[in-house]
Amino acid sequence: MLVNKYHKITKEEIEKIKKVSSKNVRNEDILVEEETLFCFNKLKKFIKAKENITIGIEGAFRSIEEQEKILDELTNTYGKEYSKKYVAMPKTSEHHTALAIDFVIEHDGKYPKDNDEIMKDKDIYEKLHKYLSNFGFILRYPKGKEKITKYNYEPWHIRYVGKSAKEIEEKNLTLEEYYIKKNSGILLVNKEKDMTSRDVVNIVSKTLGIKKVGHTGTLDPLATGLLVITIGDATKIGELLITSDKEYIAQFKLGVLTDTLDITGNILKTKEIKKHIDINQVLKYFTKTYMQEVPIFSAVKIKGKKLYEYARENKKIDLPKKEVTIKKLELLEEKDNTYKIKCLVSKGTYIRSLIRDIGEYLNTYATMTSLERISQNKLNLKDAYKVDEIKNNKFKIIPIKDALNIKKITIKDNLLFKVKNGAKINLNEEEKVLFLDQYNNPIAIYEGDGRAWKVFS
Repeated sequence: MLVNKYHKITKEEIEKIKKVSSKNVRNEDILVEEETLFCFNKLKKFIKAKENITIGIEGAFRSIEEQEKILDELTNTYGKEYSKKYVAMPKTSEHHTALAIDFVIEHDGKYPKDNDEIMKDKDIYEKLHKYLSNFGFILRYPKGKEKITKYNYEPWHIRYVGKSAKEIEEKNLTLEEYYIKKNSGILLVNKEKDMTSRDVVNIVSKTLGIKKVGHTGTLDPLATGLLVITIGDATKIGELLITSDKEYIAQFKLGVLTDTLDITGNILKTKEIKKHIDINQVLKYFTKTYMQEVPIFSAVKIKGKKLYEYARENKKIDLPKKEVTIKKLELLEEKDNTYKIKCLVSKGTYIRSLIRDIGEYLNTYATMTSLERISQNKLNLKDAYKVDEIKNNKFKIIPIKDALNIKKITIKDNLLFKVKNGAKINLNEEEKVLFLDQYNNPIAIYEGDGRAWKVFS
């Protein structure tokens, strides 16, 4: 669970946390998550035996109402700027989870009462920090990571994370950094009509509280279906996710031409269709490799400018062509010069352009009326989540190692050090390889250049 300024906790989530009663150093009743309290007591006992230092809990769980009260009190006492640095806004405080503990150090039976007093024990705290991960705790707001956590260094604020503590400590990560790495992967989204691909990216980013989110294979607002969202470190592998074929179900109408090549555009030309058309013969003809002209309403750049910008300015420009392969076309439905087809095509194919070309071949016009992407790079629409499911956190992210259809090799010691530093290595492999560390985390993708293996991503 990650709770911070950008990732709020809900009342429903707070209610689900199993909390137990205890006493703090001032003999006040407090609540702590059950396993967290058990492990803290073990930590406390160990530190007393090892260092002859007594520690105790000053604060733990806070309700949203208590957080509001603390914020008001500190703002009234120290001012708004001070409270911003040390106190979280309601619903953004880790103390709502009951997994966070503020601990203090005893001196002659007494405990410090405020942050200024606590900071006098800074050196002692830093001495004790090395024991935290053995009991499942991390220092939540470490020194030097303020730009990431958005809080000043707090040597007293620890957070229970369980077994992950060791990895977080060894890699010198904040919980935010660890969270992003653990959530790095791809999310399959069933995009709805009238949404842009960027709209979906923004929704995923807001839901996860992660800014590093992208997508592969743009879908126009008219189009629906599979949109592959890349999250965290997976934004680096987008190229590998769009190299394979894509499959669509498209519908088009003969006798109509629009400026965008789909039904959302302005109608440019129409033509009456009088004779019956053997569409199966046409689809057979277009099952081939050919040079396809890119539609002017597209994001392809010419002279540093996107084609749709030229279109909107009514500027004429020679449209580029690129080689595409139409691997399979299947007629699904036919009615009143409107056809529904299933298309298996190579990367970079514009279905709008294919439909335009079909119209030209028939000496008429053709415009796409709907488009649904059903697969991409062996990723399928049936495994995708609707936007409402994502907003309600009902989804699963596919880890990078599972999303990539390449060989995986776990490495350690000297080879791990070399790969982490991007060094060239010798490897008896023919294809790209994804290297994993002992925790099963992706480290880098390597590929051969004929002589040695080097970093791909």
